[in-house]
Amino acid sequence: MKVLHIITGLNDGGAEAVLYRLATSKNSTFKHSVISLMDGGKYGPLLEEVGVDVYCLNIQRSGLNVFFVFKIFSLIRKLNPDAVQTWMFHGDLFGGLFARLSGFKNIVWGVHHTTLVKGESKRSTIFVAKINALLSHFVPNKIIYCAEKSREVQESIGFCTKKGIVASNGYDVSQYVYNEQLGIDFREELSLSNRFLIGHVGRYDPLKDYSNFLAGLGVLKKVRKDFKSILVGSFLDEKNHELNKLILKNDIKNNVLLCGRRSDIPLVMNGFDVFVLSSISEAFPNVLNEAMACGTPCITTDVGDAARIVGDTGWVVPPRDPQALAKAISEAWYEKDNLPVQWLARKKACRERIVNNFSLEKMVSDYESVWMEGIKV
Repeated sequence: MKVLHIITGLNDGGAEAVLYRLATSKNSTFKHSVISLMDGGKYGPLLEEVGVDVYCLNIQRSGLNVFFVFKIFSLIRKLNPDAVQTWMFHGDLFGGLFARLSGFKNIVWGVHHTTLVKGESKRSTIFVAKINALLSHFVPNKIIYCAEKSREVQESIGFCTKKGIVASNGYDVSQYVYNEQLGIDFREELSLSNRFLIGHVGRYDPLKDYSNFLAGLGVLKKVRKDFKSILVGSFLDEKNHELNKLILKNDIKNNVLLCGRRSDIPLVMNGFDVFVLSSISEAFPNVLNEAMACGTPCITTDVGDAARIVGDTGWVVPPRDPQALAKAISEAWYEKDNLPVQWLARKKACRERIVNNFSLEKMVSDYESVWMEGIKV
C-alpha cells in the first residue's frame, strides 16, 4: 500500500518532523513518497537517504503557474497512491484540491496549528485557513489534528466537525534518551560546565515570542546572574539583528549564546538544565517531548496541548508574562541546587511521561488506521 504526503515545505518544523518520523518508522506498513510544494529544506535529503522518493516543486521561486499545476497533477497520477496525506494549511489546500481533482477520494488533511494570531501569523496563512474551513466539508475524507486544542480552535472557525480526529505526535524514545555523558560533552564543547543552562530549540518565528523569553531572562538576571541561555535552531544565530536587539535591550548579552541550527539535538537536550518554550501559539510542541524524553524538565507557556504534554513534571505559565517565566526558572534552579533527590525524580518522571503517552508506535498506528479506513470504503 502506498501513501503520498503533500506538504508545504520540508524545513525545520514540527509537522515536517512528524512526517519524517512516520515515513522512516520501522513499524510502518506503507510505502511513502513525498511532494514538497517548495524545496527539500532540512528533511528532503534525510528522507532520500532512507529511500523515500521526494519531489520538490519549488513554488516559492516559480509561483503558482501552469507548469506547477501540470507537474503536481502528473506526479499524483504517476504515483497513484492508496492514500494522500496532506500537511499544513497550504499543503492541505493545494494538495487536497489537486488530489481530489485527480480523482482520489482517500484524502487526509493534517492540521498542526492552533490559534492564528492577527499581526503575528502571516495574513496569507489566516486567509488560507478560512478557505480550508469551507473546503473541509468537501475535499478531505478525514482531518487529523495533532492536538485537542488544535481541533477545538479549527472547528470553531468552521472546519467540518464530523471528519476530525486527534492523533498525538509520537517520538522515537530510543533516539531521545537521558544520557549524562552527552550532557557533559555538550557543556565541555561550550566551556559551560559549571553554569545553570536554560535551553531552547526552535526556529525564529513571531509566534515563538522571543521577546517574552528574553525579557524573562532579563528579569531573572536581576536576581541571579550566573546562568547561560542557549538558543538552537534556524535563524537563532548572530546574524539575526532583531534577536540581538532584544538581547541588548534586556542587558543579557553575556548570558545568551546563539548557536544556530544543529543536527545533534539529543546531545543538546541532555546538556540543558531546563528547557523553556515561551510561545503565544502552538498546537502540539514537539520540542517539549524531545526535551522530556532526554530527562530535561520543561517550563512552557500555556498554549495548545503544552500543559497536557508536561503534566506535573514541569512548570506551565501564562503567555506574554516574563515575570512568571522568570519565577518558574528560579524555582527550577532552586530545586536543582537544593533538592537533588526531588530533581532527579522529576527528570525520571519527564522521560516516563513521554514513553508512556507519546510513543512513535502509537502515532504510526493512529495514522495508518485512518489511511486504511479510507482504503476500505
